[in-house]
Amino acid sequence: MSQGRVVAIGDIHGCADALAELLRAIAPNPADRIITLGDYVDRGPDSRRVIDMLLKLSRHCWLIPLLGNHDKMLLGMRAGKEYMLGNWMDLGGAATLKSFECKTVAGIPNPYITFLQSCRRSHETPHHLFVHANYLSNLPLEEQPLYVLRWESLNSRRPLPHYSGKIAVIGHTAQKSGEMLDLGHVKCIDTWCYGGGWLTALDVYSGQIWQANQQGCLREQQCVLQ
Repeated sequence: MSQGRVVAIGDIHGCADALAELLRAIAPNPADRIITLGDYVDRGPDSRRVIDMLLKLSRHCWLIPLLGNHDKMLLGMRAGKEYMLGNWMDLGGAATLKSFECKTVAGIPNPYITFLQSCRRSHETPHHLFVHANYLSNLPLEEQPLYVLRWESLNSRRPLPHYSGKIAVIGHTAQKSGEMLDLGHVKCIDTWCYGGGWLTALDVYSGQIWQANQQGCLREQQCVLQ
């Protein structure tokens, strides 16, 4: 069997129609690795359907899902950290509850929680690092502080090249231009889908990019952002 592609997908944030169109365009096969960079829930309209699609995808190819800060907040709420409620709701939690047709996180069915609990803190290949938010250039991935991996914005600190020489592919810091931020040693593919931008996927070896918007329209088509 030939070696498959390695494709990273940026922050989805409940944009199920965008994810569906992106996966249709990518057409993953069983040899491919699809690395999702986290933030499956909150803000966008259909977090439940997003996770449904990822669960289905995991049965078809090698899905490597990372945990984003929004996903972690939901898990924190589920674990009883009620002090997080106001912050989570303000950051898009209300949209997540609406998608599950429930009033509290206790109403979210267990398979969705199990999926989020299974998500990784990071991933590494021979040539690339994959994290949700940011990294420290002098530490291996397994020693990175969780705050940096999940919360630190590129607007606060742009990292130096990682000591390993590997290219970092990350999300979290929304590029409201709709274009991938390419610093050479860092490629940020959060392109603000929920806010009117695009959901971006990147084949890290060929450099091919796919983008779709909330209306489920590929960028190469004549689409009007709403």
